[in-house]
Amino acid sequence: MAKARKTAKRPKAVKAAKPAAQRAKPVPQRAKPVPKKKVQPVPAGYRTVTAYLTVNDGARALEFYAKAFGARETERMPGPGGKLIHAEFRIGDSVVMLSDEFPGMSSCKAPTSLGGTTGSLFLYVPDVDAAFKRAVEAGCKVIAPVMDMFWGDRFGKLEDPFGNQWSMATHKEDVSPDEMGRRQQAFMSKMGGAS
Repeated sequence: MAKARKTAKRPKAVKAAKPAAQRAKPVPQRAKPVPKKKVQPVPAGYRTVTAYLTVNDGARALEFYAKAFGARETERMPGPGGKLIHAEFRIGDSVVMLSDEFPGMSSCKAPTSLGGTTGSLFLYVPDVDAAFKRAVEAGCKVIAPVMDMFWGDRFGKLEDPFGNQWSMATHKEDVSPDEMGRRQQAFMSKMGGAS
């Protein structure tokens, strides 16, 4: 039997160190992409339609709306010359936005600059008589006094010192379309108009 040959172990080859410039650079770890948070198209606390007023003294308007309508200011962005480029306030569950008029920068003008307004705000309140009285005492001008209307609301209309018109109402009665038509005819006759 032949003797098993012992083979000498060969020493492992030692690689010469590469110059520093040739050494492998550590591969930077890529951060895992952070999933984007789903954003609602209508921000929380807002409604699909939000009124936006243009006035000619935004800071004073915010103070007035707090006094007249119980508004709570929620945002104020000052602009050049002490004007407001944007502000927001809440009345009940609704947000109203406003900014000062900036002549030459936009087509929005305050009602006092136009000499009238093309829209108005409508507030439903628990007690229209008390709310209307508060607004008048704060400085609103009465356009139409509070009265029971044919559609089932007790309703009145005001103009604030900034030229914006506010309708205020408390819903008192659900009225059928037929009954509303009869009441409307009687109302128009009483007012001297045609139905």
